Amino acid sequence: MPDTLISLIGGRLAIDFANAGSATRPLSWEELVFFLEATRVISQERGALLLELPENDPQSAQGLLQRASSFRASVREILRALLRRTEPLPGAIESVNDLLRVTEGHDELRHDGKRWRIEFVAREGGLEWLLAAIARSAAEILAEGITDTHVRVCANPECGLYFYDASRTSRRRWCAMAVCGNRHKVASFARKHAGEHRAG
Repeated sequence: MPDTLISLIGGRLAIDFANAGSATRPLSWEELVFFLEATRVISQERGALLLELPENDPQSAQGLLQRASSFRASVREILRALLRRTEPLPGAIESVNDLLRVTEGHDELRHDGKRWRIEFVAREGGLEWLLAAIARSAAEILAEGITDTHVRVCANPECGLYFYDASRTSRRRWCAMAVCGNRHKVASFARKHAGEHRAG
């Protein structure tokens, strides 16, 4: 798995997708496929087949990758708008709606040899269905409302990852306590003790 694929700490599929890869460049094909596998949108078997697609059908792979990178930018715009408590740009909403329109299909139970999974089966033959569950997740987050949104951004200014605050008090500050929260605690502790040392 690529190093740039972050842990799935967003709490919602669309938020994890917004956090996937690097914020400064488009997604790579491997990042997209590994993200879809890690979030169980696709099985590992289907992921293995998709990894070969750039060689077998480069035009289809490039088309989906461009669509996915553009869609990720739209999801980020929606999350930024929710953080500002403002309406997202119409283009970002249309990006979600476009994917919801072209990805008609149904869920189906599939056995992977170990357990049953629910897998989306698209009516269309194109690859856009791979982004359908992410579009649905983004739509659900937005439908929850702008004023009472649970979307947050990590309080660590060097992090910038989004997360869904499902805590009881709705006061979560860090993308992950084990990562940014602990770094903040260690830095605060060091500053406090450095100040006490100078004062003593």
